Amino acid sequence: MKKAEIWIAFNPELVTDEVWKRFVENKPDFCKTVEVNWSDNPWFPQTLEQERTHCKATNPADYEWIWEGKCKPAVDGAIYADEISKAQTSGRVCNVPYDPLLKVHVVFDLGWNDSMAIILCQKVRSELRVIEYIEDDHKTLDYYSAMLRNKVLNYGKVFLPHDGATRDFKTGKSSQELMQKMGWQVDIIPQIGIENGIKAARMSFGQVYFDKNGSERLINCLKRYRRQINNQTLEPGAPLHDEYSHGADVFRYMCVAADSMTNDQWKTIQYSNNGIV
Repeated sequence: MKKAEIWIAFNPELVTDEVWKRFVENKPDFCKTVEVNWSDNPWFPQTLEQERTHCKATNPADYEWIWEGKCKPAVDGAIYADEISKAQTSGRVCNVPYDPLLKVHVVFDLGWNDSMAIILCQKVRSELRVIEYIEDDHKTLDYYSAMLRNKVLNYGKVFLPHDGATRDFKTGKSSQELMQKMGWQVDIIPQIGIENGIKAARMSFGQVYFDKNGSERLINCLKRYRRQINNQTLEPGAPLHDEYSHGADVFRYMCVAADSMTNDQWKTIQYSNNGIV
């Protein structure tokens, strides 16, 4: 029917939520979006005004979402809530172009049924630049190797987690050996434990720049990475293993491996035969 209308009232959680992206960021031409808040209510009572000002004073982290209709920087209880919020407000989620003079380092979180998560990053001094994030599943290492080669970038090292050095009982070869046979220089990331890795990621967060298009999925994973909550004690436990944890894991690996990332050209050393009899 030509005069049919659909009215939608909402207050989404994150900017990556479908309703926000569809009706606010990328709204169709035939859609009219109107922001309506407490300030537009001519009969707004004094009791609600007291509640609003109290929330603003005591719960500033959620005030914008509860009263102003803004999206949250991260889900409730997100491990990196403060860090990702500061990254956004300080302009570190932006356009991060590829610099051909810098090496592109490739960091893997290995997976098959679970997602394979890959970060492509560049480093200059203490600054880490995430230029692309890749996530897929049920693909072999030669598939990812070919995909990366087709991007024709100035590659540095490939970094694999500790299980990348474990030999597979079916082939007798490790992921490290397979990648090396495909021409990559591979380092194994030190195993320091999840909690120490989270601390390392928090310490590095202030030096990380995220390409807003190439790493959109990674940013969403970091916003939603949270801990399991004990139903009896309500105490937070280990990080939750879900669809968002793979991106957070590979981000943690990148931060742990950052000190090993250089822009030196990797070449095979050619030893001279002079003086050898």
